[in-house]
Amino acid sequence: MVEHDSQTLDTIFHALGDATRRAMLGDLAAGERTVGELAQPFAMSLAAASKHIKVLEAAGLVRRDVRGRTHICSLDPVPLMSADQWLGIYRRFWTDRLDALEQLLRADAALLHPKPPSKNKTENDDD
Repeated sequence: MVEHDSQTLDTIFHALGDATRRAMLGDLAAGERTVGELAQPFAMSLAAASKHIKVLEAAGLVRRDVRGRTHICSLDPVPLMSADQWLGIYRRFWTDRLDALEQLLRADAALLHPKPPSKNKTENDDD
């Protein structure tokens, strides 16, 4: 079983728990953005956008590079791998459960709707 740092996962999932921050990460997946570009779809102030970005930075999901007076943000996907590994435990659980359910449903369907025996033609059959 994969060991995970609980505090790190808490910080990552807290950052991902907000729709605005998830949308910002989605924008950053397409490439670097300024703070203003990240704020624009939400009609929020640069200060409000910066607060969201700081949460993403604390989780290690975003890197900010200051170029003059412009703050350029980029996605760091590495922390998402630990979250994905943790979720993988539950992904396997649900996959196993759904596979078992599928087998039960197929067995029930076979009992409720048995297939008629197929007719094999022999040389003596007249049609």
